[in-house]
Amino acid sequence: MSDENINLRLLVMEMLMSVTGEQGRGERRGAVYSNVLVRDVLNKYNYLSRQEKSFIKRLFEGTLERMIELDVVIDSYSKVKTNKMKPVIRAIMRLSVYQILYMDSVPDSAACNEAVKLAQKKGFSTLKGFVNGVLRSIAKNKGNIQYPDLSVKYSMPEWIVALWTSRFGEEKTIAILEGLLMEHPVTVRFRSMDAKEEVQRALEAHGGSMTSHPYLEYAFKITKTDDITRLPHYADGGFAVQDVSSMLAVESVFAGGFMEELRAAKEKVRILDVCAAPGGKSMLMADLLRGAGVDFQIEARDISENKVRIMSENFSRCGFTGAELTAGIRDAAIPEASESETADIVIADVPCSGLGVIGKKRDIKYRMTQEQIADIVNLQRRILKNAADMVKPGGRLLFCTCTINCAENEQNFKWLTDELKMAPVPIDGALPECIRTESAERGCMQLLPKLHDTDGFFVSVLKKQGGE
Repeated sequence: MSDENINLRLLVMEMLMSVTGEQGRGERRGAVYSNVLVRDVLNKYNYLSRQEKSFIKRLFEGTLERMIELDVVIDSYSKVKTNKMKPVIRAIMRLSVYQILYMDSVPDSAACNEAVKLAQKKGFSTLKGFVNGVLRSIAKNKGNIQYPDLSVKYSMPEWIVALWTSRFGEEKTIAILEGLLMEHPVTVRFRSMDAKEEVQRALEAHGGSMTSHPYLEYAFKITKTDDITRLPHYADGGFAVQDVSSMLAVESVFAGGFMEELRAAKEKVRILDVCAAPGGKSMLMADLLRGAGVDFQIEARDISENKVRIMSENFSRCGFTGAELTAGIRDAAIPEASESETADIVIADVPCSGLGVIGKKRDIKYRMTQEQIADIVNLQRRILKNAADMVKPGGRLLFCTCTINCAENEQNFKWLTDELKMAPVPIDGALPECIRTESAERGCMQLLPKLHDTDGFFVSVLKKQGGE
């Protein structure tokens, strides 16, 4: 495929096969992550028009997101089931059916014709009649498609639907599933409100928009921008990309007048962010402490060189010096006796199943399994034990995840209180009144897509006994 004449559907087909780990002849390889792949492809083909890049992103992400549903629809009209198809044909059928069902701007005839051309281009001319026949049958009958259950209707693995239904009931589960399928604007935090108007003008000049988020005055939602790094004031750190759920987590640390306590102590505050990449929570905490006149030093850590490099770049772009904010490599699961009870605040956004961000990282639902959860919880508790040990008496631990799973969230919170004797800190006062819950009064809250206008995110704050 030459760069001079990009076949957009062929490019999307190759992207889908990269994510599912399939090669053209059926061999498998290590699959890449969808959010990373989209970013890299759009950067590589940055010379394409805004419309072309939008088409690539919509078709790739939409097909991946709806894959369970698409396979069921295909199987209803095809004698050869999707799991028996050649990988190339399977990818072509999926992206074509997505166009037929969900892309009104693409005529059904065009979706069918382009699919046939793709099959021929990839050496499957003998199957062009099959491809054409199945797709035209689906197009003819698309108004009569029936969905047998929530798993198919919302394209979510059955075990995840069952997990949430048992926890929240069907009505709330449907809201979560709908929320994950909704458009997800980029959320940014303005570090300088002077930058806001210029960014808004730049967005509107290219058909984009920016609206304030109802929860925090510095949070805004951005739509229709294909490269946020090119917006004014990105390079000089005027704003940072961060979901509002992550912002609320940091705000929760200071519930109950904790910021006033730190300011009154007039001592340098030490903060450890033990699973910190890409560094958004560390930077927000630094900005809040600086704004309150509190002297501080934050050490943001993560397990790989690449993650630390990303954090260092973000910190540098936003103008933080090493005296305030540093990034370093450290495995949070390995205890460090010399750091016992040395931090006023420890942030532990621990590795998790990621079920709360499926709307942005669509391949998570196909990668994660029930069997992996036990190992994840074990890792989380090792990290949390070390994190809790680092907290000074009277200091605070922020424990959070980007998942929706009681075993990883509420049960770990209970373990921290029961086994490690950490005291819950009521966080309701630090949250917008419209989303406060009874659990927030007890120190934790599960944020949910659609219901809370955030990612699926668990937030909790605990205090180490003593030190008053």
